[in-house]
Amino acid sequence: MDNNEFERSPVTPERLQPARHFAANYAGEHVAGTEFVIGAMFVAWGVSTSDILWGLLWGNLLAVLSWGLICAPIAVNTRLTLYAYLEKIAGPGTIRVYSVVNGLLFCVLAGTMITVSASAVRIPFGIDPQTHWYPTNPAFVAVVLLVGAVVVYIAARGFQGVARFAEVCAPWMILIFLLGALSMLPELTAATEGIDRIGSLADLRAVADQWVWQGEGSGEITAWHVAAFAWICNLAMHGGLSDMTVLRYARRASYGYFSVLGMFIGHYAAWAFAGIMGAGAAMLLGSSIQAIDAGEVAYQALGTAGIIAVIIAGWTTANPTIYRAGLAFQSLNPSWDRVKVTMVVGVVTTLIACFPFVFSRLMDFVGIMGLVLSPIGAIIVAEHWILPRLGMTRYWSTYRGNPTNWAAIGAWLGSLLVAAALWFSDTLHLFFLLVPTWVTATMIYLAAASALGAKARYAEAGEAEQQEERRRQQEDAYLDAGRGAVSPSKAGEGIIGLGFYRAVSLLALLACLVMGSAVFVGGLDLDSFRQYLIVPTAVYLLAAYCWMRARERL
Repeated sequence: MDNNEFERSPVTPERLQPARHFAANYAGEHVAGTEFVIGAMFVAWGVSTSDILWGLLWGNLLAVLSWGLICAPIAVNTRLTLYAYLEKIAGPGTIRVYSVVNGLLFCVLAGTMITVSASAVRIPFGIDPQTHWYPTNPAFVAVVLLVGAVVVYIAARGFQGVARFAEVCAPWMILIFLLGALSMLPELTAATEGIDRIGSLADLRAVADQWVWQGEGSGEITAWHVAAFAWICNLAMHGGLSDMTVLRYARRASYGYFSVLGMFIGHYAAWAFAGIMGAGAAMLLGSSIQAIDAGEVAYQALGTAGIIAVIIAGWTTANPTIYRAGLAFQSLNPSWDRVKVTMVVGVVTTLIACFPFVFSRLMDFVGIMGLVLSPIGAIIVAEHWILPRLGMTRYWSTYRGNPTNWAAIGAWLGSLLVAAALWFSDTLHLFFLLVPTWVTATMIYLAAASALGAKARYAEAGEAEQQEERRRQQEDAYLDAGRGAVSPSKAGEGIIGLGFYRAVSLLALLACLVMGSAVFVGGLDLDSFRQYLIVPTAVYLLAAYCWMRARERL
């Protein structure tokens, strides 16, 4: 196994990855087990149907633009991890502080994904739902340890291993959310007064208004809150630039727009479908939606296939998250082996996962995580783009030999103090703090950098810029010559080929869709659907895995 993940140096042209890796990675990572939790949470908050539809549209669009216009261009221009580039800007002292904070936050986030997967594994063993912040059953802890071991193994295999796993799972994972909604809609429709079946969008809206997004909240959560949350949900990745770690492998900066697959499939459709599933599961169980976990929601809608869906959904997000956390801690000491560091991080993450606080505080946590890390993104953007346009010198702190860029530290802490003041004084909701935090960090950094040495001229700067320009020209020449393209045989097999395994995979997906449509129109009862959906599911996962392995051997 090639463990050269370019932790300290730019990715070389021959290691750049094709578009399909990023399409699959974003679709897989953002169709995750936490979508069950978040989708149900909007239902529990009493958000209205129109607030969901419009809020998710605008918020997810802003997230895609953040990836496409900010994160991907910087990643492709530098070919560095966030940690390597931040050290170049702000010195080893800053990167040590940032790496610890970033790594710990990613450990917690990955831990929540493992917890969600474990919420599904617990069902066959008869373990009670874990809805407290602490585990109430030792058997659940054992399940978490087992799930965590698998996730850590996959993450330790590096970016390509993570991408391959997501590529296999993503198509079926996307479909399974739709199937869960289709299976629950007849149950909700039957309980809706005046509607016998869903024959129009108006009927669907009536069911949604009565049973799913009822609009019975206090009015504190509006479309603006939904939009803001959709934008900041992955703020650490796009606005905080953590996805530089992944996008540095992209052949083109435009690959950042593949995040649209994750946002509008995972954070639009999947959240909506998960809300329908959660409302239906609560109705079937005669329980409140807050008292059931992701595994129970999926099991009520999809049977055994739902258990597998939640397990895989958790894995496809936990894998790249642990990979990012491993790189964060590995950046503390370049001599540390990335694989070993990832394994240690995985152990810590799995221990965190034993405490299922994800079900009660997930949305607040992802908001705080993004807010804490976003000032670093603002500092990098200011250094990379704004300083040269103002006639100041990029990487000035490094040229001065500073071990710590105090302008960066001051901007980070100062912006967080402003955010904390706005939040704790109830001036702004947590979800709305991004813009003032980002602007504050930018202004403080520009002012402090100007005062501390960015205006000066440094002899090393010219040579460094020329060296970087030569590297980019060599990369462009390599790609223009077609040496970075997928060979015709691989492209045909990977995209439009109709090999045996691919054909079986597509037929299995079609069978799943036919079964979901049948239960929606009344041609198949819910119990039979939940019992037999596992058959095409197992066929798909096996055939898709064999197809991927066969393609790799070409």
